[in-house]
Amino acid sequence: MVQKIFALPPAEIQYKGFKFLITDQPTNQNMKNYMRELRKYNVLVVVRVCEAAYKVEELEKEGIQVFDLVYSDGSFPPRDVIDGWFELLRQHSIANPDAHVAIHCVAGLGRAPVLVALALMELGLSFEDAVEIIREKKRGAINSKQLDYLEKYRPKSRLKLKNTNASASC
Repeated sequence: MVQKIFALPPAEIQYKGFKFLITDQPTNQNMKNYMRELRKYNVLVVVRVCEAAYKVEELEKEGIQVFDLVYSDGSFPPRDVIDGWFELLRQHSIANPDAHVAIHCVAGLGRAPVLVALALMELGLSFEDAVEIIREKKRGAINSKQLDYLEKYRPKSRLKLKNTNASASC
């Protein structure tokens, strides 16, 4: 019998050089299969936005860092989670431009897609287009409370990368 890796298939989303993989939460029992799937997408970072339900040691042994940006199920992220998310994305995209950032909540339908939608909006997409791209790959993603939040969100160019090669001028 083949063990199912994901309850729902992962959603790969790429936009303007940023690469995301939205998944549901792994378990200790399916961790080896989960890691094999992450390697297919060159994932070096996993962002966990739900309460910890698995051990991270196996991921870390494989060179995959796990970051916790936990917030309440069914809601929108608080400012500190958003700030941490964008900081992580800026650092990761500079250090590993060819790698995906995996992000998961329990089912991969609420909290994780909201953070990806915020990133897509910061990269220039309208809220409608960001949600549409995510829902094409994650049917049923993002509840009405989260949609209201995204509609009101105003991007602040938080994912613009500083040109570290530019010389300072007077």
